[in-house]
Amino acid sequence: MPEVDVKKEESLFEAPPIAEQERMVEAILFASAEPVTTKELSARMPHGSDPAEALVYLRKRYAGRGVHVVKVGDAWAMRTAPDLGFLMSRETVETRKLSRAAIETLAIIAYHQPVTRAEIEEIRGVSVSRGTVDQLLEMEWIRFGRRKMTPGRPVTFVVTQEFLDHFGLESARDLPGLKELRAAGLLENRPPPGLMPQMGEGDEDSAEETAEGQNELFED
Repeated sequence: MPEVDVKKEESLFEAPPIAEQERMVEAILFASAEPVTTKELSARMPHGSDPAEALVYLRKRYAGRGVHVVKVGDAWAMRTAPDLGFLMSRETVETRKLSRAAIETLAIIAYHQPVTRAEIEEIRGVSVSRGTVDQLLEMEWIRFGRRKMTPGRPVTFVVTQEFLDHFGLESARDLPGLKELRAAGLLENRPPPGLMPQMGEGDEDSAEETAEGQNELFED
């Protein structure tokens, strides 16, 4: 008798067909204002569902359409196709501009994360005001990272998922290199020493090795 009960209970939680799971994922992403992780999708969907597999089918279905299913950090979202962004230009409202200090600070954090305030100041060559950091924190483009295992255990800063989403990046590795920034006119020919590493110019592997070697310097 107990075995029969177990089988009946399992049948009650049988996962819906993958096509139905795909529709569920589509509905959740469409209605969500923020990117949604697979863990969050799984928590909302029926027991036994596989949102990761459903996402694979959903991405293929939206390929080439006006809306794409894109990965943002470790989450997923529905976004307008990049080549159709001009259609939304009238709806874009610029509420504030970042100061030069904030832009430089944000760039240093993006390219050198996790980085401490002292390291930011060393790279910039000038002190970083509390207001600059507070502004970036308020915009939710940076957040506090792990404390560095050095005297004083200083806190570090890293960019957020909101930062990646705003600039259409899957991860910080997708940030443009110096050549791309100069070609776009976003960087002077002689940027401040150490502002940005030569990402995208053959140093990505060495950067990864350095990051792995520094894990022991940070608190979990």
